[in-house]
Amino acid sequence: MEIHPTAVVSPQAELADGVTIRPYSVIGPHVKIGSGTVVGPHAIIDGWTTIGARNQIFPFSTIGYPPQDVSYAGEETRLVLGDDNVIRENVTISRGTVRGGGVTSIGSQNLFMAYSHVAHDCRIGNQVILANATTLAGHVQIDDCAILGGMVAIHQFVRIGRHSFIGGMSGLRMDMPPFMLAFGAPAKLYGPNLVGLKRHNFSAEAIQLLKKSYRIIFRSGLAFKDAVEKIHQELQMNQEVEHLIEFMQHRSKRGITRDSI
Repeated sequence: MEIHPTAVVSPQAELADGVTIRPYSVIGPHVKIGSGTVVGPHAIIDGWTTIGARNQIFPFSTIGYPPQDVSYAGEETRLVLGDDNVIRENVTISRGTVRGGGVTSIGSQNLFMAYSHVAHDCRIGNQVILANATTLAGHVQIDDCAILGGMVAIHQFVRIGRHSFIGGMSGLRMDMPPFMLAFGAPAKLYGPNLVGLKRHNFSAEAIQLLKKSYRIIFRSGLAFKDAVEKIHQELQMNQEVEHLIEFMQHRSKRGITRDSI
């Protein structure tokens, strides 16, 4: 363990072997940090915050501070962060609220670029990227491998499906279907996320099925129930198409982001 003498670390904090705390950082009494995590200069980690192994926390980030929610009254709410995440400069990640379940939850191998913000009660999976100055409101759910471009703003209670891509400076106010690409303010769909799917080694057959499913669901003019029936009749189902349909069948608080035309 390496703790710089200028850092302020509570004696009650639980730090595993191999943790590094750089100059002028502050670690609160209820914090737990896993092995190999590096906390950069001037970072602040406070509250009931649990951080896994091998995370990199860059300067001036604020992790586990109280949520920016008027309902919060000092309750013991939590932030749980997995392993191998990279949290760049000036990132802010809030704890949960009682009415939102009490936990902000983040998985592993995520990248939070500079000035991005994760609000209370968000749930983020694995290998997600938030580019610079991207902002999540409360209660947002982001599934694995989604990418949000720079300066994207996400409305509260929105769900973002896996392997989706949201272009920079977009405003997303409705749920984002998995495997799709969206852009604009408000954001609209522009078809499957072809570049992302290829980078993650989706087969050509799977990508073609997603293309055809997208056209039937979003461009045929059919009601969703009829579109699903048409997909079952005309296409050979695979797990990606099944997941797309299941995501859209889930009861949504915000509705579903639709096509650009």
